[in-house]
Amino acid sequence: MKKSGLIVAALGLAFTAAPALASMELATKSACTACHAVDKKLVGPSYKDVAKKYAGNAKAEAMLFDKVKKGGVGTWGQVPMPPNPNVKDDDIKTLVKWVLATK
Repeated sequence: MKKSGLIVAALGLAFTAAPALASMELATKSACTACHAVDKKLVGPSYKDVAKKYAGNAKAEAMLFDKVKKGGVGTWGQVPMPPNPNVKDDDIKTLVKWVLATK
């Protein structure tokens, strides 16, 4: 591969990874990572498990937005998810979309 091809490939990877990194930073800043991880259960389910559970569900974004904002219990067991009223609505929307896109 020519040098220019390597540069294009590297830039493509960087632009693809940037939203994931930004969303992980947002998850950390919003304290989501205290209970959730990308690929393993902590206190709550992994982001991958959430994405898998709600794959193809047209109502998932709205339902998960409410769950993050207001909290809840019962979907993943009896450990409650606390409400997050101090996280901005736009940040919650970004996080929910990112979690649902997690592979």
